[in-house]
Amino acid sequence: MAVITGTAPRSMPSAARRNIQSFYPAWFYLPAAIIYGILYLLPTFSSVYFSLTRWTLFDSTFIGLENFAQFFREPFLIKGLVNTVIFAVVTSGSKVVLGLLLAVLLTSNVVARGLLRSIVFFPVLVSTVGVGITFVAMMHPTEGVINEGLELLGIDGPGWLTNPRLAIFSVAIVDIWKGVGLATVIFMAGIAAIPQDYYDAAHVDGTSPFQSFRYITLPLSRPATVTVITLSFIGGLRTFELIWTMTRGGPGFSSDVIASVIYKQYQAGFYGLSTAGNVVLFILIAVLAVPLSIYLNRKEGHE
Repeated sequence: MAVITGTAPRSMPSAARRNIQSFYPAWFYLPAAIIYGILYLLPTFSSVYFSLTRWTLFDSTFIGLENFAQFFREPFLIKGLVNTVIFAVVTSGSKVVLGLLLAVLLTSNVVARGLLRSIVFFPVLVSTVGVGITFVAMMHPTEGVINEGLELLGIDGPGWLTNPRLAIFSVAIVDIWKGVGLATVIFMAGIAAIPQDYYDAAHVDGTSPFQSFRYITLPLSRPATVTVITLSFIGGLRTFELIWTMTRGGPGFSSDVIASVIYKQYQAGFYGLSTAGNVVLFILIAVLAVPLSIYLNRKEGHE
């Protein structure tokens, strides 16, 4: 009985091999292409056009690069750019480290492993706005449960969200708490894919648990690491809901990110200016995240 496999024989003519490898006819992809064009490509190119205009709901006037020039003249834009990058680096780096450590713990024979997995993943399922509102109350400088707990220990709690130097990092801590569960699940999947034979051989050779982690778990879970870094970094660059819920970019402009700056411009009625900000955000993500992803995947391929 003939067995049909997914790979065509090398001796088969190229045209026949293409027909076998192309499982669906070309027109079968047309509906998905149309949906992608309407929902993604059209809005993207429309945003680029409207960023070059002064527009309202019923009218638009082409003004060239004036929106971009005005956007970069805003005094708090540089602060928003710096905060965006800092937030993305801090949150993505922390999720990688904590997610990997938690994944190692939760794939071991720890007591109540199933319960601990549920507890770690639970914040991922909670609404971002709900998390923000909850932590605003918990981080209140005088009535919040966090500072009240510190007061019992004889420590004066800081103004988590009212201190300009702490506000952006306080929001970053909450974002890490909410997102580390997803990073942990990705790492757990990567660790589970590592053959047990490697650990058995290492155990026979007398390696310590730390050496097994360093020389087996860490390098072989690299695909999961690349995924977590890429998703977390892009998510950090695009952050808005948590910032807006907890600080609205304050105090002053100390915790503003690009997305909150864009929203403030939109609220003020500067639609062309806010659209230009969206294009700036798109370029920022492309300039930072795309080369990072290419570098990580290329390095992974070489290894």
